[in-house]
Amino acid sequence: VQLQASGGGLVQAGGSLRLSCTASGVSFSTYNMGWFRQAPGKEREFVAAVSWNGGRTYYADSVTGRLSTSRDNAKDTVYLQMNSLKPEDTAVYYCAADGPWSRGVGMATTEYDYWGQGTQVTVSS
Repeated sequence: VQLQASGGGLVQAGGSLRLSCTASGVSFSTYNMGWFRQAPGKEREFVAAVSWNGGRTYYADSVTGRLSTSRDNAKDTVYLQMNSLKPEDTAVYYCAADGPWSRGVGMATTEYDYWGQGTQVTVSS
């Protein structure tokens, strides 16, 4: 199983980025997908998640209204659209997969089975 995240970069505060995460070696449409981030010196934290069919999405309070996640099961890809970025959004962003057919959409790192390598997002003030 491989999760390949991409789309990170350097952006000014107020700007936007879109992260992508493409899966291989897994039945993507049966997995809930999550996004987490880890800033230097901090623990990895939940950002957003989407259910296997895209019908349910969940967000951390700190990103609600600014970040949104979606998926395209035909492309085995999940997205994280990041708008109105703030310097405190600076972190390495990871995608993760939980499944198959998990009953609930998790917000804890321990609930996810597979992880991508991470992509750096840096927001300058």
